[in-house]
Amino acid sequence: MDFKSVPKIELHCHLDGSLDLLTSQKLLAERGESYEMDELADLMQVPDSCESLAEYLKRFDLPNHCLQDAEGIEESSYALAKNAATENVKYLEVRFAPAFSTSKGMSFRDIIESVEKGLSRARNDFDIETGIILCTMRGLDEEVNRSVVKIGREMLGSGVVACDIAGDEAAYPISMYADLFKYAKEIELPYTIHGGETGIVSNITGAIDLGAKRIGHGIAMIKDPDLMKFCGSNKVGTEICPTSNIQTKAYPHIEDCPILKFMECGIPVSLNTDNRTVSNITCTEEYEKLDKAFGLNEDIVRRIYEDSVDMAFTSDDVKDKLLKKWAI
Repeated sequence: MDFKSVPKIELHCHLDGSLDLLTSQKLLAERGESYEMDELADLMQVPDSCESLAEYLKRFDLPNHCLQDAEGIEESSYALAKNAATENVKYLEVRFAPAFSTSKGMSFRDIIESVEKGLSRARNDFDIETGIILCTMRGLDEEVNRSVVKIGREMLGSGVVACDIAGDEAAYPISMYADLFKYAKEIELPYTIHGGETGIVSNITGAIDLGAKRIGHGIAMIKDPDLMKFCGSNKVGTEICPTSNIQTKAYPHIEDCPILKFMECGIPVSLNTDNRTVSNITCTEEYEKLDKAFGLNEDIVRRIYEDSVDMAFTSDDVKDKLLKKWAI
């Protein structure tokens, strides 16, 4: 199967972890930071020796230098969507933390509008639909996170489709953020929640208790058959990111990815890169890795596509268009 030509949906893709290297090199040079391409790749891509999620997250430091002004944010967003469209991704949800782009005084609204401007250009230039997920962050000030949720609701339908919480879940369990997601639910802002990336089942059950219908990663539920059965019966979706999970030591080998076991339980799944640049991976390559490990027939690939469309934070009209794009 030619996985590059297969239509794909990507629901879990971080902007700051997916910056195009050439675009970043140009933007950094304009800002007085010159890097050779090999040097830039070393700083932005995780090494094979990575030992944990905490170490993995250090690769986000330099990319944020590109995301502090309108031009850098717009160009980076455009390049990400362009790269996704080139490999036949038909719908891309881009997530990022506005709180990490304020060093030059940009407001949350200005930051989000810059992302949407870049994505809008890509939608006009390529066969791709997009949505923005705003990340609140574990360890960030409570009022800052609440402000992100508030602006997300104000801009819902103007590019923004949902919010999330990301960061080191081992240090900051989801129970610490119950009030934040109760607020998001109260103001009717959709949300997904990172949970179970580091083997902590309670962060998944906690997210579900808070009303999440989608879980970022969610792989720790493989340790809890009752939870898997619940998620299958209640159609709680999972955003699977195999390469990232191996790099952060969530599991050791691609053969340990639980995606097919989740599907057997009726759990909706999507297949994602998480961070295209940090993990040095494309959506196509994620499919190729799983195919080599498990053998992916057309029925499996189509179900992943349809599950992803169903889980997407987008309108029914867009979902109908996406379903019509399926073809192998």
